[in-house]
Amino acid sequence: MRRVAPIILPLLASLGIALSACAPDPTPPVPATTAPSASAGAASSPAATPTPSPTPVALPTDCRSVLSPEVIAQFGSLPLNDPAYGTDVGVQPDGSLKCVWGYPGTDTGRLATTISRMDRGPALDLMNTLRNDQQYTCYTPSGGTRCEKSWIDDTYPVEAGRTLFWRQDVMIDTSYINLAPTGYTDSVIAHVFG
Repeated sequence: MRRVAPIILPLLASLGIALSACAPDPTPPVPATTAPSASAGAASSPAATPTPSPTPVALPTDCRSVLSPEVIAQFGSLPLNDPAYGTDVGVQPDGSLKCVWGYPGTDTGRLATTISRMDRGPALDLMNTLRNDQQYTCYTPSGGTRCEKSWIDDTYPVEAGRTLFWRQDVMIDTSYINLAPTGYTDSVIAHVFG
């Protein structure tokens, strides 16, 4: 996971500016155009130009397919989606994908990512809450919004953390404890969004 120095924005924080101000603006509506008049002197009527709907991003169905070979190599012999996790990993009934690297039953050395659909409003509400209540660092790379935080685990003296990235109604949510491969989230973003 990439570490980012906290951005100090005391003026914005004191004004309570929402994270939505940091998120990319939606495509502005296309203004109506005037259709040519059929006869001279006839009032022209506006005809709306359709706004193209963006093609939804396809959710991946394979955990390895969203990672570069360099990232996969960092996991070494750790299992992916061990059978002991049952149906709680892999493609879920709602189409989301949950990937868990690590041995079941271990308390450290585990990373879990869920890639799911999430509308803009709930996504930004979640990220605002994490930023405001739990001091996550949030910024806007790769055409989306990213929030992340790392800490020392309460039980073990190892690093734990969580990184969320939202773009085009897709949320990539990763939690880890003592397992943070370099370039992991960036690799997932690159493979999901092309």
